[in-house]
Amino acid sequence: MDYKEKLHELLDLAAKENASDLHFAVGRRPTLRIDGRLTSLNKEEVFNKEMAEGLAMALIPQDRQKQFLEERELDFSYSLSDMARFRVNVYFQKGNVAAALRLISSKIKSVEELNMPPVLHDFIKTSQGFVLVVGPAGQGKSTTLAALIDEINHKRTEHIITIEDPMEYVFTQDRCIIDQREVLSDTPSFNRALRSILRQDPDVIMIGEMRDAETIQTAITAAETGHLVFSTLHTNSAAQTIDRIIDSFPAAQQGQIRSQVASTLVGIVSQRLIPRLSGGRIPAYEIMITNSAIRNLIREDKVYQIDLVIETSIQERMMSLNRCLANLVKQGEISLENAQIHSLNPAELATLLSR
Repeated sequence: MDYKEKLHELLDLAAKENASDLHFAVGRRPTLRIDGRLTSLNKEEVFNKEMAEGLAMALIPQDRQKQFLEERELDFSYSLSDMARFRVNVYFQKGNVAAALRLISSKIKSVEELNMPPVLHDFIKTSQGFVLVVGPAGQGKSTTLAALIDEINHKRTEHIITIEDPMEYVFTQDRCIIDQREVLSDTPSFNRALRSILRQDPDVIMIGEMRDAETIQTAITAAETGHLVFSTLHTNSAAQTIDRIIDSFPAAQQGQIRSQVASTLVGIVSQRLIPRLSGGRIPAYEIMITNSAIRNLIREDKVYQIDLVIETSIQERMMSLNRCLANLVKQGEISLENAQIHSLNPAELATLLSR
């Protein structure tokens, strides 16, 4: 069998079906995730060991196959001509090769096309600071981040540097210079790239994911020294995000970090993709804009009060996740059941829906 041809056939199908993910492993048929639901490709045969290994090796760059066999898992990106890119993780399970591929559209959508609120445009109007897009895995964080970076690309004349592992969206330079650095392809490691980034004359920095205290410290320092920094975290809310950042550091450093976060943070967007009643998915989001009240709460270690500030600051265009979910239910966009599943406080959601 020509594994490369079979691989492209499956990837082409995933792109045509507008799937978010493709999975394959020994003992099951290849499976697509469409609108958040897994759909087995029943016309395909159940994969055996040879088929799974053949497809995986057709995916993995030749110079990284040895690394995969030694480390037993590997992240990288894969391009299907100009049609689509995939973020790939190949791994072993029960001694056999398996893979999960996330589809990354070749088109970068705008904030409006993503059904995100117009207030996000304000996050790119500042020349320095720290903007975070957070949420669980697979909920559109990278897509929202790409929309913001691409808007800067079309509206400002800046030097944008991204550090990604692996590289996801590919930007086409417009008014900006854009350097996209992929770990292992363009730099030996994430931390190595971060250590040198301030010597590369950036105006805007995008860090694919903040994974540890060193990454967070570099991002905060960059924001303090006159750069606009974007990144993501796997957290559920704005308050939880701030706690996670501060808790990443030893107790002796936390007071200083708290002060730095308070002075540099521009805003936090937390998002989920909810199945839409009419088909597809629609984002539900929490928007926190760092005003003087929130800065004081961060400095005074009263992060637990931030949710109340968000809920009572609608006039400043902040939005709590529950209020967004309630609005989507009332507009007939999503079901009550799905709103409850994605709410972090179902009791409060019920109160909002009863008004």
